[in-house]
Formats: sequence, C-alpha cells, structure tokens
Amino acid sequence: MTTRIPTLIASAVLALGLAGCASNPSNAQIGAGAGAVAGGLLGDAVFGSTLGTVGGAAAGAVIGHEIGQRTEDNRPRRNHKKPHPHGKHHPHR
Repeated sequence: MTTRIPTLIASAVLALGLAGCASNPSNAQIGAGAGAVAGGLLGDAVFGSTLGTVGGAAAGAVIGHEIGQRTEDNRPRRNHKKPHPHGKHHPHR
C-alpha cells in the first residue's frame, strides 16, 4: 500500500510527460494517455496489484486511443474549401 500511491503518481507524471512530447497531439494520442492513467488507477483500485495496474493502464490506453480516433474521424476538416456549385472558381469582382 505504501508504494502504490508514489507508483501511480510517477506513472501519471510519466504519461503526461510523454504526451507533452507531441507538439500537436491528436485526439487519439490524448485519449491513449488519459485512458492509460484512468485505466491504471481503476486497475489498481479493483485488483490491488501491479499486474492489475499495468493491465488496466494497457486496456485504458487502447480504449482511449480508439475513442479519440473515432472523434477525429467524425470531426469536420479545417481548411476544407467547399467547391463552387457550378464547378468553377469565380473571383470576387
């Protein structure tokens, strides 16, 4: 019990530190990091062992990545110009 909290804090700091390495992280990357931290905390609370913490972190990372990927796929693209209705570009006069 005495080593769990420092281990969880170190894991959370490491996960957030690695997430900070990406200059413009995608939703999938953010989801994986957040899922890993949440899964690790949940795994430790439910199973109370190192294996539970690591397994929960791994499962949370996978689930968080998938959720983040789906939100990216459903988001409209920025800088996407709609084509002109007649198929030609007409400059403003």
